[in-house]
Amino acid sequence: MSPFLKSFLSGRRVLGAYLRYHSSLTAELIENMDKKATWDRFYTETSSGKATFKNFEWFFGFDSVRDFIMPLLQTMSRPNAALHVVDMGCGTSALGPSIYSHSPVSVHVTCADISPIAVKLMQEHIQAKAIQPHSCSSQIEFVELDCTQLDKRFSPSTVDLIIDKGTTDALLRSREGKRNASLVLKQCLRVLRSSGSLLQFSDEDPDSRLIWLETAAQDPGVMTADVGVQEVGELRGIHYYCYQVTPHPAL
Repeated sequence: MSPFLKSFLSGRRVLGAYLRYHSSLTAELIENMDKKATWDRFYTETSSGKATFKNFEWFFGFDSVRDFIMPLLQTMSRPNAALHVVDMGCGTSALGPSIYSHSPVSVHVTCADISPIAVKLMQEHIQAKAIQPHSCSSQIEFVELDCTQLDKRFSPSTVDLIIDKGTTDALLRSREGKRNASLVLKQCLRVLRSSGSLLQFSDEDPDSRLIWLETAAQDPGVMTADVGVQEVGELRGIHYYCYQVTPHPAL
């Protein structure tokens, strides 16, 4: 079993047990993590029959990464303008809503996922919980969106922060992995402001991920990017990292 799938399955003990008894869904996840139908099935089957809604967190929840996200938002803050934050491949994570409810800086949080099932579950959950923003001018929305087509939703240089918690990892481990992951990275750099950043949270070792990011982020004559890494920590025997990618127009 790959470290990614190990961390995915161990993210919630009950879900791990569920998937062990539904081997066909586990196999589909391993083979088709880049397919909409796979995630529609995943969110349909793991939410059916549940009396109460529970968020599913890839790798870890908001508390594990808030010290990477919140200070960055503070440094980006602009007078009289909300920061546009995108939780890319949000699934049913509480990450986007947690930023919305904890950020003293005004934010417009877009939680985007390829699965309309996940989007509907989160819309219903937020309405039921009536989650309130920390800043009265903050907003949150949930949208169905293929992350290889971010420019269909966002204009160039309009997003301040994109958070990717496991989405690129899923793409890299799919059959058409590196091609789609490279496309997503270029889409992120296209819609980010020059003052913005992409944060990738991953269990992939820096020796591999840094080389790929530094290569895939370059678009000669159009775009270049700075790439850095910090260790998030160890959880259930797996090391996690935060990769920060900051775009710069080519000179």
